[in-house]
Amino acid sequence: MPAHPLYRYEELARFITSLVENGALRRGSRVPSLRAISAQTKASLSTALQAYRLLEDRGVIEARPQSGFYVANGRKVSLEPPGMSKPPARAISVNMSGVLMRLLEHAADLRLVPLGCAIPSTELLAAGKLDRCLARAARIKGTSYNTYTAPRGDEQLRLEIARRALRSGQALSPEDVAITCGCTEAVTLALKAVSRPGDAIAVESPTYFGFLQVIEALGLKAFELPTDSAMGVDLAALEKALSGNAIKACLFSSSFGNPLGCTMPEDRKVATLDLLAKHAVPLIEDDIYGDIHFGKERPKPFQALRPQADVIYCSSFSKTVAPGYRIGWIATARHMPRVLESKFAFTLAGPALPQAAMAEFLSSGGYDNHLRRLRRCFADAVEQSIRTIEKAFPKGTRVTRPEGGFVLWLELPKPFNGRELFQQALERGICFAPGDVFSANRRYANCLRISCGHGFDAQIEMGLETLGEMASLALSSGAFP
Repeated sequence: MPAHPLYRYEELARFITSLVENGALRRGSRVPSLRAISAQTKASLSTALQAYRLLEDRGVIEARPQSGFYVANGRKVSLEPPGMSKPPARAISVNMSGVLMRLLEHAADLRLVPLGCAIPSTELLAAGKLDRCLARAARIKGTSYNTYTAPRGDEQLRLEIARRALRSGQALSPEDVAITCGCTEAVTLALKAVSRPGDAIAVESPTYFGFLQVIEALGLKAFELPTDSAMGVDLAALEKALSGNAIKACLFSSSFGNPLGCTMPEDRKVATLDLLAKHAVPLIEDDIYGDIHFGKERPKPFQALRPQADVIYCSSFSKTVAPGYRIGWIATARHMPRVLESKFAFTLAGPALPQAAMAEFLSSGGYDNHLRRLRRCFADAVEQSIRTIEKAFPKGTRVTRPEGGFVLWLELPKPFNGRELFQQALERGICFAPGDVFSANRRYANCLRISCGHGFDAQIEMGLETLGEMASLALSSGAFP
């Protein structure tokens, strides 16, 4: 569904929102008066008033009697977060590839309101500066880069990744790092290094459907663990699963995981590592969203909390700067020989020129400047989306409160059926991810995942409001069997 042309008041509201996102207007600070903003933007007073009312509805600003308008500090949301999941305690085979391929086809359709695919909008990414790095590398050393890299990847890029890892407490050598084709290849290589077909891999529940797809492709089984959106995996359930000798490896997200947006507290991360060490089970850590933190401090990865633990670290730049460059990495000293064996067999090496461009981009400081802007945008999009869900979705809806990343997990009252709503929403020009694709046993039919990766604007707001109206109507009419 193409976005409608913005009305003048919507353009003005977007302008004020951009001032908040880039820090020109800080939370709690006074917003220009209606007369001042009207004169500054050459908009009428009635247009300015309409824009400010829209911003009030979205929770961006608030009116204070006898004082004017101020940037909102944030209002309490009445919606409860989802409760602890309760998957069955057994390993099962995964058979989801067909369903996932159809979902991804719809999620990539630019005609639909983009609530389905967890990929940032191209307008929010730092494509310009990165592309200039690519052009410069091609112009100056293009011939040198038109060859195979070593299986580990570009040495300068691995050095830059190791340097950045120090900021989150990781002491990595560039020799501990191998460049991969996105985080998916990193996870695939990690699983190949520590498991064999038929083995059971413990995952959060719900978990990212891409993990399930890799588990299926490798002939493994998924053992889903009860997971809370704030505290992470249930440690008692994990210990019971480990004690039964059913688990070959664990695959967990460490920061703002997809779809729950959960970041396990540090003390629970340490407790998790202690449990895994006790049973000699390795951890594959996905930290692809770690750089998109809304607070001042980046959460520490598992790997940083127990440097000697058996942890294989996986990440990429796909969620922050360049999904099209397909640059990820895997970090492990213990399992690197087996990782490189598989890497050599699967792809031999990654493309040299994009790796060289990314190395220059990181060394120039461009990534940090870009991240600061991206975090503000995603934090605002998540907050505004939650406000809209609170107003538009049926009573009893629960929603997560992530402190980073850009996805929301919604749990609606039963007998809501996300799969049926998905089909109806496509007909209305809206795409989201139904909850049943985040579980190997197709649980969470009454849930859905919303992506906030395209920021928040009138089109996104309209899409969320329409989804909420459709869900409310279906529940009230008993349309779901």
